[in-house]
Amino acid sequence: MFRNQYDTDVTTWSPQGRLFQVEYAMEAVKQGSACVGLRSRTHAVLAAANKPASELSSYQRKVFRVAEHAGVALAGLTADGRVLSRFLRNECINHYFVYEAPLPVSRLALRLADKAQVCTQRSWKRPYGVGLLVAGLDESGAHLYYNCPSGNYFEYQAFAIGSRSQAAKTFLERRFEGYNDYTPEQLIKDALSAIKETLQGEKLTSSNCTVAIVGRKDDGTLEPFEMIDAKRIQEIIDSMEAVEEAPAEPSSMQEEERGSDAAPMDI
Repeated sequence: MFRNQYDTDVTTWSPQGRLFQVEYAMEAVKQGSACVGLRSRTHAVLAAANKPASELSSYQRKVFRVAEHAGVALAGLTADGRVLSRFLRNECINHYFVYEAPLPVSRLALRLADKAQVCTQRSWKRPYGVGLLVAGLDESGAHLYYNCPSGNYFEYQAFAIGSRSQAAKTFLERRFEGYNDYTPEQLIKDALSAIKETLQGEKLTSSNCTVAIVGRKDDGTLEPFEMIDAKRIQEIIDSMEAVEEAPAEPSSMQEEERGSDAAPMDI
């Protein structure tokens, strides 16, 4: 995208009906490190790739807890994401203080979308240059939403945002139909596999990814949103690699075919 006379103000429409400042903010999301979210009926998982700005620096956090029952993963301007995650945290606290009940995830995503939309109608503001995956659990089950800088929000079974996220989306599109019945361990493995797709040959380890999970236990109690520790992530990655490297055993059908291909005995 190039500069033109219609992109100096967020409230200026182009003749094609476009708001270029909003589109530039959406482009900033594509430049951020990849984040993945997926959910089953009872659990939701968020995963993010940890990319340091340089070899001498540490990476910035991409996954934040906003309440016991919800959390977010972000791609784009991390500073904007911190501000929005703090806003969500305050919304959850205020709702619980008034109603003594957790804020439903759908309403949490709606309030975030409303806050982002205001920035597309004020000439003295700029759109937030960050996209957020909001994952949580409420009475109706696990939910996953994507909130866009434009103020739009969508619910997904699985989704990926950020740099090279198309490879992760392709992986998730092949498998999402069975996610409703997945166990938490299976969700984590698929989240790590999707993140691996975005690394373009770089080895996946516990040091370059973050995974968080929230859900409902078998007894119906809440499993709070928490980051999975690096040791468990590495164990899961090692088990995935072991399965990939294990040689496939030839089936009995293949052995029979090999036998039938043998040359007949000379009589």
